[in-house]
Amino acid sequence: MSNSSSVSHFLLLALADMWQLQLLHFSLFLGISLAALLGNGLIISAVAFSHHVHTLMFFFLLSLALTDLGSICTTVPKAVHNSFWDTGNISYSGCAAQLFFFMFFISAEFSLLTVMCYDRYVSVCKPLHYRTLLGSRACAHMAAAAWASAFLNGLLHTANTFSLPLCQGNSLGQFFCEIPQVLKLSCSRSFLRELELIAVSAC
Repeated sequence: MSNSSSVSHFLLLALADMWQLQLLHFSLFLGISLAALLGNGLIISAVAFSHHVHTLMFFFLLSLALTDLGSICTTVPKAVHNSFWDTGNISYSGCAAQLFFFMFFISAEFSLLTVMCYDRYVSVCKPLHYRTLLGSRACAHMAAAAWASAFLNGLLHTANTFSLPLCQGNSLGQFFCEIPQVLKLSCSRSFLRELELIAVSAC
C-alpha cells in the first residue's frame, strides 16, 4: 500500500477534451478573472485613496475585496495555465499550498461577512450605541480575529488532509485541489476526521 509520500504530483481534471474547447475555457477563465481583479482593484483603490470613505464599513469592504482577490489568485492562474498548455499536473506541495490558501481566503471571507453583518445590524438597530460598540479598535480586533481564525482553519484542514495515507491513485476530479477530492484518494475513513474538523472550525 502506497502512502502520500509516494505521490509526487496530482492530475487535475481537464475541462474539455478538444483543444478548441480548452481555448474557450482559457478565454472564459481569463476574462472572468480579469473582470474580478479589476472590480476588486477598483474597490481597493477607492477605499485606499479617497478620504471620504475611510469609515469602518469601507474598512471591512476593503478586507473583503482582498480576500476575494486572494481566492481568485489561488485557483484561477493554475486552471488558466492548464487549459492553455493542455496539461493537468500539479505538484504535491503545490496542491497542498493551493488547498491551504483556498481554505484560508474562503474562511476569512466567511468571517468578514459575519463581522460586516454585525456591523450593519448595530448601525441600523442601535445607531446611538454604534461608536461605543464598534470603535476603530474593536473593528481592528474583529478583522484581526477573522484573519487569524482563517489562518488556523486553513492550517488545520491542510494538515488533516495531507496527513492521511493516499492509495487510490493521484487523479483529482476537479480543476483545482480541494479537500473532498484529495480525501477520495485516502486509504482510511477520512470523512469522519474531516467532519470533526468542520465541527471544530464552526465553533
